[in-house]
Amino acid sequence: MLDGSLALVSAVECGLEGVPFARDAGIPTAVGVVFGVLAGSVLLVRRRWPIAVVLMVIAVMPAQMGYLMGLVGLYTLAAYEVPRRVVAALAGMSLLGTMIVTFVRVQQDAARADLTLGNWFVPFAAVTTSLGLTAPPVLLGLYVRARRRLMESLRERADSLERELQLLAERAEERAEWARREERTRIAREMHDVVAHRVSLMVVHAAALQAVARKDPEKAVKNAALVGDMGRQALAELREMLGVLRSTEGQVPAPRGGKDEGDVPLAAVGAAAAAAASRAAGGGAEGPCLSELDELIGQSVAAGTTVELSVEGEARSYAPEVEQTAYRVVQEALTNVHKHAAGAKTYVRLAHRASEIAVQVENEPPSVPGAGSAAGLPSGGNGLVGMRERVVALGGVFVSGPTEAGGFRVSAVIPAP
Repeated sequence: MLDGSLALVSAVECGLEGVPFARDAGIPTAVGVVFGVLAGSVLLVRRRWPIAVVLMVIAVMPAQMGYLMGLVGLYTLAAYEVPRRVVAALAGMSLLGTMIVTFVRVQQDAARADLTLGNWFVPFAAVTTSLGLTAPPVLLGLYVRARRRLMESLRERADSLERELQLLAERAEERAEWARREERTRIAREMHDVVAHRVSLMVVHAAALQAVARKDPEKAVKNAALVGDMGRQALAELREMLGVLRSTEGQVPAPRGGKDEGDVPLAAVGAAAAAAASRAAGGGAEGPCLSELDELIGQSVAAGTTVELSVEGEARSYAPEVEQTAYRVVQEALTNVHKHAAGAKTYVRLAHRASEIAVQVENEPPSVPGAGSAAGLPSGGNGLVGMRERVVALGGVFVSGPTEAGGFRVSAVIPAP
């Protein structure tokens, strides 16, 4: 609509200016008017072909018509994506043409009116008129082009920033999901370490109690007492851990932002589980340590499993996570012996080296085939996975598998600088 309106006004202007042009050129007036209307209508395509519009302006300049077309054409040429050298060339041609036409026209009008003007007036009038008709539209068009480019650049930056923020949000969501999975695994591992060993020993003692109840009442009473003690310890550990997990005070931060009281962060739950596991194992705030291996092995011996412990190298203190990992490896390995090879002779080897600590638990095949499943101990298949995760997390090496003699061996090498 804007281009059509400008073309209409320009056609009317050029049509009116075609009347004196026809008179001066000695052609019919109708021809001059039609020529002016056709020339002024070129503004209709100014956005698509701005160069053609400016060339038309330069072409009709000697006829002294198309002033509006010249202003709009030069502005469009400078404002749109036309190479600057083309803009400079066409603007220079328009400036020079306007200067020449104005110079000749002013001289003719002065001579026709018999006016005496100074030698400076005609050049001054030509220069000022040409500059007034050329410079303002070109400068305005260049300003509009620069502003448009700036806005496009800012819009592109905003879009790029929005894409980056979206990508960061997606990555943050992925990291949060990964963290949730890790914390779930950690919680499961800690609860497994706290409960599985004692419950396994309880089942082994219960099976032994059932076997000797009539033959050896005294031993049956002793086994029943052990089962009761371990059951109470297991219940206390479970109660303590579940109490910490449910708590919204202390180690688990209170919910904020209108969340439900039970909606606590998984990281806090994992920390609570680890703390409860450490306290339940009797190791204080730092968890179990290697000095408690004798007590751990004593529990297995009391359950009827022959366990031999051998220590190589000079014992020294390690980081809490190193000692806790080594302890858990031995604990889970003994639990697996109770599950899968009850009564099998077991060897626990601990080697203190210069920059690492090595742990190996190896059991012989059970003396009675199928003894491992006689007690009916369930196996979730997570024990070896949990041991491997603990060792690998510290940069160590974990290997497990059957031996040539038919037993099973678990080995772990943990860096301990």
